Amino acid sequence: MIQRLGLAGHARRRGAEIVDHGVSFNLWAPTARSVELLETGRPPQRMSRDDDGWYQMLNPTAHAGTRYQFRINEDLIVPDPASFFQPDDVGAPSEVIDMAALQDPIPYPGRPWAEAVIYELHVGTFSEEGTYAGVEKRLPYLRDLGITAIELMPINDVPGRHNWGYDGVLLNAPNARYGRPQDLKRLLRAAHALDIMVYLDVVYNHFGPQLNYLHAYAEDFFNKRHTTGWGPAVNLEGRDGAFVREFLIENALMWLRDYGFDGLRFDAVHALKDDSERHFLIELAETIRHELPGRRVHLMLENEANQAHLLDRRDGRPRYYDAQWGDDFHNALHVLLTGEDEGYYRAFADKPLEHLARSLTEGFAYQGEVFALHNAPRGEPSAHLPPEATIFFAQNHDQIGNRALGERLSTLVGPEKLEQAMALVLLNPHIPMLFMGEEAAVETPFLFFADWTGEAAELTREGRRKEFSHFKAFSTPEMRARIPDPCDESTFQASKLDWASIEGSPACAHFRALTTRLLRIRRERIVPLIEQGFVSGQRELLGDHPRQGGLDVRWQTKTRETLQLVANFGDHPLPMPELVRGECLWQAGPADEQILAPGDIIVRLGQA
Repeated sequence: MIQRLGLAGHARRRGAEIVDHGVSFNLWAPTARSVELLETGRPPQRMSRDDDGWYQMLNPTAHAGTRYQFRINEDLIVPDPASFFQPDDVGAPSEVIDMAALQDPIPYPGRPWAEAVIYELHVGTFSEEGTYAGVEKRLPYLRDLGITAIELMPINDVPGRHNWGYDGVLLNAPNARYGRPQDLKRLLRAAHALDIMVYLDVVYNHFGPQLNYLHAYAEDFFNKRHTTGWGPAVNLEGRDGAFVREFLIENALMWLRDYGFDGLRFDAVHALKDDSERHFLIELAETIRHELPGRRVHLMLENEANQAHLLDRRDGRPRYYDAQWGDDFHNALHVLLTGEDEGYYRAFADKPLEHLARSLTEGFAYQGEVFALHNAPRGEPSAHLPPEATIFFAQNHDQIGNRALGERLSTLVGPEKLEQAMALVLLNPHIPMLFMGEEAAVETPFLFFADWTGEAAELTREGRRKEFSHFKAFSTPEMRARIPDPCDESTFQASKLDWASIEGSPACAHFRALTTRLLRIRRERIVPLIEQGFVSGQRELLGDHPRQGGLDVRWQTKTRETLQLVANFGDHPLPMPELVRGECLWQAGPADEQILAPGDIIVRLGQA
């Protein structure tokens, strides 16, 4: 067996691994005095320790399917933190999985990044079944819609029956509520057979609050010098931090190599605190690209810091990461559509048109300017990046679920504005993303839910209500009492997609047909332009009011073609700007050469 070398030339370890003569059990527990292997049906077996804090044992009788736990200091019984499966939840025994058997002899090669149309979904609420098989059943629907990639919200195991997945405890173990590892692999193979890529959202910036035992035997897994909104930061520095880095990098490679995921979205990387000479994010990206040659692997960031250098290109290819989620675009668009200006929308409410136009032409709205919410500079210059270095969306799990009542845009604005937003997202040269059900303008809420118990549940309930106490709509205790209890089963159930409406409602059918048509135009006319390469973007604001007006945005390709997008987000007509001569790809509203009516959006391709 060939193993990749890690710290000081040692072979990198991956939890319970099937080897030639049994199973190799490994646990990094540098602050434990002793560790025993507890294999179901067998007496405890004391594990040996090396100088780096690794406890090891080769068990010749263990095999795929063996259940096991570790006992720390002859007292605390814990699951394997590197477990590949927890059939009975995170606090129960781990199960040995033959990970090599999951690998494909010839991996699916993926699709070019320019073709990506991402559909974000939560496995537990996407289908009635709430399983990998439930997602698999709907793949033909997504293919016919024009989706080329699905992105699963985190599936790492968490305590309880339901959770968004961002409070993971066992990062290597896919949640048993959704199915076994073989069921997850079946989903990926089915998607690939339809030429649909599969991405996964992973969380490395913190661990969940319940049944996380790392502090009991690996105190230095966390760095007390750095803090995040979730407590001490994950330790990425020094000698102990090197083992943590290896664990996280191996997790990323597991999803990509063993399961065959086509890309990863890294959650809130601004919370990955690292003062090392070589930042963890650089090592992570470079290692993935080195270890998986010949495959189109797409790496995406959520990064409030707007660090453009992580998206730099070399010879036209991403040096580190393919793209970052475009929250600036979303926030500016949301202000224009809804008029909301509370919370983080306050930083975009002063001039949302300018923020939106700058995002469309340069990727980020904030590129070093003072960000009102933090009263500090935010972002780096991004105008040199190609449009496909940012992922644009009108909705996602955060922007819906972090609302107190989980409302979608379909309940906040009328159909005209909703159609305008959809055309804007799908017919610009940035990478588009839809949230499950958005293609049909469903009104099903997507609420924040978790299955915590005891103190964690009470803190979550109270924290949720406190979070919204500064909003006018929830300024009194009576108003805040309307906020659904995140830990109530009904909150999870209310978030499930209503497929009867999606497939039977005339309104949903109309919007679904609109989405399909827009995606066909994107595939046939926009994607070839992205592949050619855009070299510049210009913007002009229309009207005199920063919150009531329109914009005229133009992107030029290397072959001197111009893609033009004109839109009126205000309530009053505007004079029509000069349009490029050529082909009209899309026009919402009546054709009028002189007037750009409210809600209009025009997309043209031609010569300036």
